[in-house]
Amino acid sequence: MKFTAAGDAIIQRRIQEGFLGEAELAPFLAEGDARFFNLETTLHREGECYGSQFSGGTYIRTNPEVLIDLKRLGFNMTSFNNNHVLDFGYPGMLKTLESVEASGLVHAGVGRNLAAASAPRYLDTKNGRVALIAVNTSFHATAMAGTQNDRLPGRPGINGVRIATKFTVTAEELAFIRSLAERTGVNVSKEITRREGYYPPLADGVAEFGELTFHEGPATGRRLVLNEQDMARIGKAIYEASLQADYVLLSVHSHQIDGKTKEDVPHFLRELAHRCIDMGADAVVGHGPHLLRPIEIYNDRPIFYSLGDFILQLYSIEFAPADFFEKHGVDPNETVHTLLKTRSQDFTVGLMEDVKMLETVVPLWETKDRRITSLRLLPCALSRGGRKCDEGLPRKATDLSFIDRLAEMSAPMGIRMEVEKDGTVTCKW
Repeated sequence: MKFTAAGDAIIQRRIQEGFLGEAELAPFLAEGDARFFNLETTLHREGECYGSQFSGGTYIRTNPEVLIDLKRLGFNMTSFNNNHVLDFGYPGMLKTLESVEASGLVHAGVGRNLAAASAPRYLDTKNGRVALIAVNTSFHATAMAGTQNDRLPGRPGINGVRIATKFTVTAEELAFIRSLAERTGVNVSKEITRREGYYPPLADGVAEFGELTFHEGPATGRRLVLNEQDMARIGKAIYEASLQADYVLLSVHSHQIDGKTKEDVPHFLRELAHRCIDMGADAVVGHGPHLLRPIEIYNDRPIFYSLGDFILQLYSIEFAPADFFEKHGVDPNETVHTLLKTRSQDFTVGLMEDVKMLETVVPLWETKDRRITSLRLLPCALSRGGRKCDEGLPRKATDLSFIDRLAEMSAPMGIRMEVEKDGTVTCKW
């Protein structure tokens, strides 16, 4: 079987047929039997849904017809399980779900209860059946889907993997934290509530400072920890999918950072990817930080820690909730132009102004007996400047200097990259 995949499609408007880049992209995408992308927007019409009190960064929304354009490019699988799922509240999420369901795209990761959000979804192709499972580590707590029981329906939402932050400090540092908490009174309310029985007692060697919890240990550090209940649920879905499908594809949306740069793969994310492959997944397609992260082949299965942005149209939003204007100190009755100009410091900072966010690759990999046999990359650059109708759309890259950076990141994971005469990149391991 063959597979192609793309990263974040932050799409805000229709894509005109025959756009610059389509003639090069569509044939490459079409080589895959399964062709996946991350749908990073909500789908509903103006006035249908209210803005949430919070967003994934920008309040992202567009009309459902964009799915027609993405299907025209060749995609047949997607997920919108990402940090923007509640930009327009539960109504916006459910409207998006309805539109994706109606489109015919196979999708996973969002459902009307936790069981539905966690379930594998299947694509039948002439060369085999592919299961898709989609998880998300970067989300507001209210986005997590709920489990239904005998009396109540479940809550709509996402298939999330909750991440806990564990701080370790020395005995001396722990004593200082306790002293500082007592002197500032930061824990007073929580301590009263704990005495009333609504919080469990703190274990020995543990101190709190507001919302932060510190554990005594041999050295000072910070570690992001996977929720084992969530990992067990994912393992169950992979186990089920391995019976129903020839190949199991796992989509992972993740923004957390625990290295020096955004490109560094967080330790928990590598652990998540490895464990999912050990449990039976055949590929992990990552997205979220809006730039490229390393590629790894683990146990003959590919892991793309982040494919970056496939479409980036943050300057194309037509309207936004008052909360978004107020967050940036702009009158809610001002224009979106003024809002975005203010946020970007006169269009000098932000994702749209960082060239790394405009560089991506589309991988094409082939498998035999569920093991990867070849991997080729199509380097793409997103249009910036020039015609507004092209802005943020991908085209085959001519400047391949960023491939050197991707190769350098991936080398410690055993990947070697070679640029071919046709401008594609062959990966070897």
